[in-house]
Amino acid sequence: MSNKEIYRKTLVFSIRRLLFDIIALALLGGLCAIGFFLTDKLTDNGLIGLLIGLVVGIIIIAVVSRFISYMYKAGQIAMMTRALTENELPDNVVAEGKKVVKERFLTVAIYFAATCAIKSLFNALSNAISGVGRSVGGDAGGAVGSAIGIVINTIVAYLCDCCLGWVFFRTTRNAFKATCEGAVIFFKHGKTFARNMGRIFGLGALSLVLIAGPLTGVFYLFFSQYSATFQILAAEFAESESNGLRALLSNPVTLAVVVSFIAAVIIWAIIHSVFIRPFVLVGVLRNYLESGKQDIPEESSFSMLKGKSSKFDKLEKKLA
Repeated sequence: MSNKEIYRKTLVFSIRRLLFDIIALALLGGLCAIGFFLTDKLTDNGLIGLLIGLVVGIIIIAVVSRFISYMYKAGQIAMMTRALTENELPDNVVAEGKKVVKERFLTVAIYFAATCAIKSLFNALSNAISGVGRSVGGDAGGAVGSAIGIVINTIVAYLCDCCLGWVFFRTTRNAFKATCEGAVIFFKHGKTFARNMGRIFGLGALSLVLIAGPLTGVFYLFFSQYSATFQILAAEFAESESNGLRALLSNPVTLAVVVSFIAAVIIWAIIHSVFIRPFVLVGVLRNYLESGKQDIPEESSFSMLKGKSSKFDKLEKKLA
């Protein structure tokens, strides 16, 4: 199956996650509104009710979304992995994806223990690079190190998904051992994944320009209808103690452009994560699985990652 075919057939997972997020936000807003109007009538203090509704909504959404997001994200990666390794997909990918996830991860706790160990491992690498930059070049070096850290964190997000795909591929291994194998693959085949950098950042930058650019213009046209509001906000920034903010945002037009760009980036991030990132992931996952299958890590190789992450060390101890 081609990358486009796999992307098209598994996109339903991303769309369902988006619909769930929209419903969750609507629920949160509804609970806040209910809390506000009830307490406003009963105690003449709607703010307290709004805060209560907000807290209750956050708790409900956090608990439910943790499971829903886990199911859809893991199910999508499981079906991508099957398509890449078996060259076929069932007619009902959502039902099959849920089934595979339940079979592979008996509990949500196992899933998050595995993914947290992976993130901890690569985040430790990101923090180390940022620290080196700060120690070598002070604030300027730290800025360079932080920029590199952002790049690494972007890569980490894809590698975590690839490791999860490896877990679904290695059905003869338990989830923890397969997770360790997946992490080792990256460190043993770093050159292979260097090829993915152009795919990850190239498509990301292209989508940012093509989506966020026009949206910035649209939002600016909308916000320009409220020039008085931005004049008030700009005046507030003009009195700010921060010289940077005062210089940048004390102009109402500049402030409107900045706000428009921020709003555009938020919308872009949603569109990118739902429609573009899954397409990039298929290609990255293909390279990852092919490299791993050519040289499946032995348990003895797990030791090369010792000391790089406390969470990973705890995960490896569970295998002892």
